[in-house]
Amino acid sequence: MKLEELYKEIQPSIYAFFYVKTMNKEIAEDMTQEVFYQAIKNYNTYSGKSTLKTWTFSIAKNILLKHFRTNKYKGDLATKLQNEMLLQTTESLETQIIQKEKRLHLIHLINKLDEVTKEIVTLRIYGELSFHEIGQLIGKSENYSRITFHRAKLKLQKELEKYE
Repeated sequence: MKLEELYKEIQPSIYAFFYVKTMNKEIAEDMTQEVFYQAIKNYNTYSGKSTLKTWTFSIAKNILLKHFRTNKYKGDLATKLQNEMLLQTTESLETQIIQKEKRLHLIHLINKLDEVTKEIVTLRIYGELSFHEIGQLIGKSENYSRITFHRAKLKLQKELEKYE
């Protein structure tokens, strides 16, 4: 697979992964661009032990960690919600607010999960990785990733039902 094809295939997933982690469109765009820059720059180090998609997501995870270390990131969900809502001015404002509230509530619930579970859920939902690929990234088995995701999904569904 050519890098251009890989970019078209997984760029939306990489962007979604960063957006969910940072809740900032510009930062997510910049980091997505950095992932593919690093992938091209370091393509000669790709060993073939994992898929290109998994390898690219490992680059994304490293860029995210570097971003958090550099910026000493501390998420204030309420402030981000206010900023996002101020930017929205088209369509039915009420519909937008309800949809955005639901998405942000889900992200908030995901962020309350333990680190490993949160990583698995984020990579599965927003990164669209297979359980095999997730297992490779986190150093666990495919089955561990699958079971952990399933348990987290049930927990999140239960919490979302309380919210509605």
